[in-house]
Amino acid sequence: MDVTGIARIATEMADFNTKEAVGIAVLKKTIDINAAGALALIEAIPDNSQSALNLPLNLGRNINTTA
Repeated sequence: MDVTGIARIATEMADFNTKEAVGIAVLKKTIDINAAGALALIEAIPDNSQSALNLPLNLGRNINTTA
């Protein structure tokens, strides 16, 4: 039995597991950053109930279907 081959395989497996763990951590951080950005965009949307009161009643009631 080749002891150095077994040691090399064990080292490669440990290295792969470490790289995989780092990749998963980076993916989770990226997802968290994207979620925070999406939440900031959603919170930046103005409240329509306040702005709709200032608009004329006929605005936004008809759709022009000709092109």
